[in-house]
Amino acid sequence: MKWLELSVEAPPEFVEPLSHIFYRYGHGGVSVESPAGFNPDEGEFPPVPATLTIRTYIPMDEAARERKGNIEVGVKLVSHLYPLEPLIEREIEEEDWESSWKEFFHPLRIGKRIVVCPTWRKFSSGIDDVLVLLDPGMAFGTGHHPTTRMCLELIERIVEGGERVIDLGCGSGLLTITAIKMGARCALALEIDPKAAKIAAENCKVNGVSREITIHTGTLPYSDTIIGQFDIALANISMKVITDLSNPLTQAVRSGGKLILSGILKDGLQDVQNALFLNNVTFDQVLTDGDWTAVLATKS
Repeated sequence: MKWLELSVEAPPEFVEPLSHIFYRYGHGGVSVESPAGFNPDEGEFPPVPATLTIRTYIPMDEAARERKGNIEVGVKLVSHLYPLEPLIEREIEEEDWESSWKEFFHPLRIGKRIVVCPTWRKFSSGIDDVLVLLDPGMAFGTGHHPTTRMCLELIERIVEGGERVIDLGCGSGLLTITAIKMGARCALALEIDPKAAKIAAENCKVNGVSREITIHTGTLPYSDTIIGQFDIALANISMKVITDLSNPLTQAVRSGGKLILSGILKDGLQDVQNALFLNNVTFDQVLTDGDWTAVLATKS
């Protein structure tokens, strides 16, 4: 069978929405291609590039035209936000497809200690490295998007060991898994998308943290959540969801507990701050990357 390779270049902040589109309509996963000229198997890491290449493959069968059309529509929608290069397509043979897509996934270092690595890559981690393994198709929540990267940097900063964590909108499970590997005791990960929740569970298993993390398909309020149960709350979602669920989210956190919030655009930051202030939460620090922000806050 022949395969159709589809790829598009985009800035890092658009990698995750495009990857979600490619993952949904492609076959067997999505690759995110970083610049060449480095050797990830020897612990080297690429610089943050201006653009990355998102790539997927479609079998040339009766559904190929529909799959390709859906991806084209998704790329056009994103192009309204940022002018993208045209979608590139290329026909390849079965044997080429089997090996070609894996070569584009490389380890990604975030902060001082965190390394996000594809499951098949060899990586010689240092004694202080926190290695998080992700399956090839798990493109959303990979660390390429600025909001994910900033959340991971804040997790690295505040987790000291023994914390109870709640993650609202866990996606691939990357933030939750990292928190546990940094030393947190246990976590509740909530996700409304059943497919994403399944992916998160698979990633937990790969990383050996399934016993520490409870994954629930749903959102807040959650019947098993006790007021003040958690030391840290994570929410890398949309600012509307953060403001709409600010009350149950903050109620789940103990007094003196921390919140790491992202998915917030600069022009919506004040609305989020106002909603959290009404729930006795104050901002400690705001990180920015382009138009995106991430917040470290404390519940009083």
